[in-house]
Amino acid sequence: MSKNNSPKSNSKSKVIIPLVILALLFLGIGFGMSYFKNNLYTVMKVPDFELTDQNGKKITNKDMLGKVYLVEFFFSKCPTICPVMNSNMKVIQKEIDRPEFGILSISIDPENDTPETLKQHADKIGVKSPNWHFLTGDRDYIGKLADQFNIYVGDKEDESESLNHSGMIALVDQEGNIRCRYNKDNMPILYYSGLNYEDQEGKVPKLTGKYHPDREILIEDIRKLLK
Repeated sequence: MSKNNSPKSNSKSKVIIPLVILALLFLGIGFGMSYFKNNLYTVMKVPDFELTDQNGKKITNKDMLGKVYLVEFFFSKCPTICPVMNSNMKVIQKEIDRPEFGILSISIDPENDTPETLKQHADKIGVKSPNWHFLTGDRDYIGKLADQFNIYVGDKEDESESLNHSGMIALVDQEGNIRCRYNKDNMPILYYSGLNYEDQEGKVPKLTGKYHPDREILIEDIRKLLK
């Protein structure tokens, strides 16, 4: 009997092959987890838009090409979540502070939020960046735009809902694609929360909450896109 065909050699092979398969399996799992952690999902193309900012300047989606930017819907008289969202945006703007990064805050109350009013609002909350645009326009147009972004804004015709809106934020890359990260189950989160939370996991929203997990991951993901 040759040494290569000995029972001992066969026994070793039977042990080594499963170990190699197991190692490759763990390597594949590790690679997959790394992929979902380091890569961002493409949600869709950002819709076309043209609105007016606090300086009376027309801003379009084409003007924003080449920049990474965030989009939120808000209004200046909002007493609840808007100040929280603006505050979290300020932290992000300060942390990134690069000319190729911008923020679009689109008012859902354009009858009140004229460019002049939005200019006063920007000054009041201490906005310094020329790349943070507070935008206004026709209310019907803005409502349809929110629908195209898939971010909830209340129906203009419904008095009780017209100024209600989501606290979600869209992250847009340099090519005009809405992007997002994957959650722990490797599913795309689609949008980021601009709210504060009572808990670190971001499950219980609270205006005075000291936790803002999505703010931190937004900063990470913006930096990924700016590399």
